[in-house]
Amino acid sequence: MKKILVTVIFCFIAANAFPQYRSISRIFPNLGEQIYSDIHSDTGYVRTSSQSDGFVIVGNRAGCGLDPQIVNIALQSNPRFLVESIKLIPLSAGSISLLNVYNALGRVRDLKGRLYNSATRGQPVPLFEDASRIVSERDLSNIPDPPAASAIPASETVYIKLRDANFGNTYYRGQISLIQNGIRYTLTNFRNMTYLLIPVIRQERFIAQLYIEPVAEGILLYSIAGADMSDFFSSMIDVESAISKRLAVITAWAEDGIRSYSR
Repeated sequence: MKKILVTVIFCFIAANAFPQYRSISRIFPNLGEQIYSDIHSDTGYVRTSSQSDGFVIVGNRAGCGLDPQIVNIALQSNPRFLVESIKLIPLSAGSISLLNVYNALGRVRDLKGRLYNSATRGQPVPLFEDASRIVSERDLSNIPDPPAASAIPASETVYIKLRDANFGNTYYRGQISLIQNGIRYTLTNFRNMTYLLIPVIRQERFIAQLYIEPVAEGILLYSIAGADMSDFFSSMIDVESAISKRLAVITAWAEDGIRSYSR
């Protein structure tokens, strides 16, 4: 009886000391060799799709291990265009904690100056010329990023101002929460995104979702962004490119922040 009790206690300690991380193939089963290869590549898997063609979304396929609300929140604004990205950050299992991830996502000012390839200018330029936290949706005063936290809140809302190279000052509500085995970070524009004072993407019509989970192979970085735009502007602007480059910059910011904790 004593031996059995000792064995049970040892198994309990081992299970908590060495958590069982999910694998990429368990979260995204039956994707095919090419998509798995893309997920493990430097650029990751990226797919754009439109409402008119029928959205193609890996994150809501049958058998997918993601919580359905991760995708559904991006769909709730009835977007015309979607961009989905899945990437593995190949770090040692257990080397990055969710607290590290949370603190990486708190460094809003690191979004400033991140580059994208501008087709019109023919060179890499900053997408966000400035980035800062602000007090609230009503008070747009800048405030500093907080020091690194020692614990993760169950949920949190932050407010962000990004001076966008194309849209000028843009304003986002960031909602951070623990979900499943990871952290979800939702960015929604709470003011219109304008060009020459004309609303291009109206408030609450751009939603970007990041879901980050430590997995057996490293860190899973899943992201999906949706936007709605009028027919007039859709005919003038490459909407899929506009969404893709913003999502790419945001996910690269998250990845770089996470990697900084592994050094």
